[in-house]
Formats: sequence, C-alpha cells, structure tokens
Amino acid sequence: MKKIVFIIILNLLYVVNLQAQKIDTDSLLVKTASELNTQKDYAKTITLAHLGIKNAPDYLDFHLLLGRAHWLTQQKDSARYYFNHVITRNPTYKEAFGYLSRLEIEEKNSTSAVAVLDKAISFYPEEKEFYLLKLDAIALERDDEKTIAYLHSVSEKFPDDKIFQNQLTELKMKSVSDRIGLGYNYTTFNRDGVGPWHLVGLQYVRERKKLTLIGRVNYADRRSYGNSINSGFQYEFETYFTNSKKSYSFINAAFSDEIVFPKLRLSYSYFRNLGKGWEGDLGARYIRTADSDLYAGVLGIGKYVGSYWFNLKSYWQWDNDTMYPAFTATARYYFDTKFDYATLIAGYGTSPDERVTLGQFEQRVSLNSFRVGAGYYILLWKHYCLGLQGVLNRQEYKPDNYQSEFDMFFSIQYKF
Repeated sequence: MKKIVFIIILNLLYVVNLQAQKIDTDSLLVKTASELNTQKDYAKTITLAHLGIKNAPDYLDFHLLLGRAHWLTQQKDSARYYFNHVITRNPTYKEAFGYLSRLEIEEKNSTSAVAVLDKAISFYPEEKEFYLLKLDAIALERDDEKTIAYLHSVSEKFPDDKIFQNQLTELKMKSVSDRIGLGYNYTTFNRDGVGPWHLVGLQYVRERKKLTLIGRVNYADRRSYGNSINSGFQYEFETYFTNSKKSYSFINAAFSDEIVFPKLRLSYSYFRNLGKGWEGDLGARYIRTADSDLYAGVLGIGKYVGSYWFNLKSYWQWDNDTMYPAFTATARYYFDTKFDYATLIAGYGTSPDERVTLGQFEQRVSLNSFRVGAGYYILLWKHYCLGLQGVLNRQEYKPDNYQSEFDMFFSIQYKF
C-alpha cells in the first residue's frame, strides 16, 4: 500500500512540474513577443527565443519570433531558415506562410514567393491576403500579360472584390510591346452592282506603359460588276498616352486625297477610370469631305466584371444643323491575356469610327443602320496575334430602301 501511495505522489509531482514548466514557457513566450513588438529590442528577443526553444523545442512560436527578429535585423538567410522550419514542422501554420512570402517578395525572389503562396493557398483557398501577396510576387517579373492572366483568374474567384478588378482595369491600360501587322476587310452586298469592297491596312504599333504610337497605311478598292470604281491610299497616325494614374487620352489623324476616303479625319477621346471597374469616355470627332465638314461628340461608359468587359459608346453627330445619333455596344470575354478574347457587337447608326464605310459617311449618317457581329482574337506562341471578326449590317441606302452588308475582317500581327 505504501508503495502505491509513493507512486501516486511521484506522478502528481511530475504533472505539477510539467504544468509549472508550461506556465513558465508561456510566460517566456509572452515576454519574448513583447520585446519584439513593443520594446523593439531585437537582440533580447533573439536571446529569449533561443532560451524558449531550448526549454520547449516543440513551441514553434519561438521559432517564428526568432525568424521575425532576424528579418528585422537584416539577417534574412537566418529568418528564411526559421520560417521554413516552422512550415516544415507545421505545414498549416498560416502566419509563417505570410512572413516567408513577404520576405521573398522583399528580396525580389518571385519564383520562391509564388511557390510558398501556392502552398499556402492550397491550405487556405479563401484567404484573400495570400492572393494579394501572390499578385505582388508575380508583378516582380514585370510581365504584364502574366499579371493580367492571374488577375482574370482571381477576379473570377472574388467577383465582388474591387481591389483585383481595379488593378486589372489599370493594368489593361498599360503594356509594353512592338507589333507589326496586316488587317484585311472584305465586304459583300446583296444588291446587284455593289461590291465587293476591299480594305487593307499595314500598321506598326509601338506600345509602352505611358505612350502608344501607331502608324498605319490603308488601301481601299471598291468594285462593281467586277471592275474597280474607286481606290486609293490613306495615311493614319494614332496615339494613346497617359494623363495621370486614372486617365489617358486617344488621338487619331488620317489624311487622303482619294475620294474613297475622307480628306481629313481627326479624333480625340479622354478616358477616365471611375473606380470599381468603371471607365468613362468623352470625346469629339471631325471629318472633312469634298463637300462638307462633319462634327460629332462622343460619350461612352465601360465596365469590367471579372473577365468580362462591357462598353456602350454613343455618337452625337451634326449635319446641316440636324442631330443624328449612333450607338455601339460591345461585350468581351478575356482569356489569358489582353490579346485573347471573344467579342460580341451590336449597333445602330453610322459612326465616324467605322473604317470600312467611312468614305460614305456623309451619305450614310442620316440613314438607318442596324448591325450585329462577333469576333475571336488569340495570341499564339507569344508572338502572333490573330483575329477574325464578322459583322452583318442592315443598311438603309436611300429612304425606306435597305441592303444587307456582310463584312469579314482578318488580322495578323507579329509581337516582339
């Protein structure tokens, strides 16, 4: 009996000792955290953390505090070692993922940061902070297309989050590339003796984050009954430039001495990021033909919703003191990059932004026009931008008389 009582007493003393040790360890952890976060005494933090690890090697909080103290004293290799140790011992330690990924981002180690964050996201798929950190890590690569692709995917996961949508909107305004390309329009009509029309454009695009310059030479040939009736060249210059962090402008000027084109076309639009994925557009157009000068005001509104972009543009046009409105609605769904998307188009009226029929703008502006179209654009092998688009237009060519026009557009650009 005495032996049994002795064993019980020994066990009680052991439990009490363990409990006291735990209390002492917890107190030491609180003291270590205070030295780090409140007193900012990093040397003392390191000393106390090592003492805590010696007394309780399984207390990973000491390793985490030790990693933070080393990071704050610019001993980043040591900090990385302790953060990795915590994750190895406990792969679901959320705070360790956060600290280690921020350290790698600070060191501009994009690949390492993304690897850490992918692992963190696998354990915490709803933790938005990890997605934001991954955005910072990807941005280190300075690959706008890769960043846009990531933002598209994460916007689908968090469709109501405005941070991702706003960054996607702003990034779409910026890009860096040089492109040379060829565009071709083939337009047919269901009326005898009209068409087909051919429009070919050769262009060079120099795109930078704050300035895009485009030079274009266009050649048009309008045919009837197998013969060319009008043809000629047009020379065009276009630019987009950043005004501020939330706005940019567009300017276009085109010249021609041929009847198949207007003599002069001038365009200007001011675009403003309104926040929450919205963008506004305010502009003006001027067209000089052989017989008249035509003016138009432009008002548009666009909205990014995840991978979708919706836009409605209106044109308010004057001719002989009469107002003739025109409207174009566009919807796009983006895939991997800004060069990869499917689009739907619908519109009413003739606008000064329509290249194919611009030579007849003066005759068409007062007549009805109803059109629908669809297109698909893709980037292949990182260099080739291909596009195919078709538009069906029900055009009034004189009061109460209509013709059907079908325009097929193909484009190819080499991106370098």
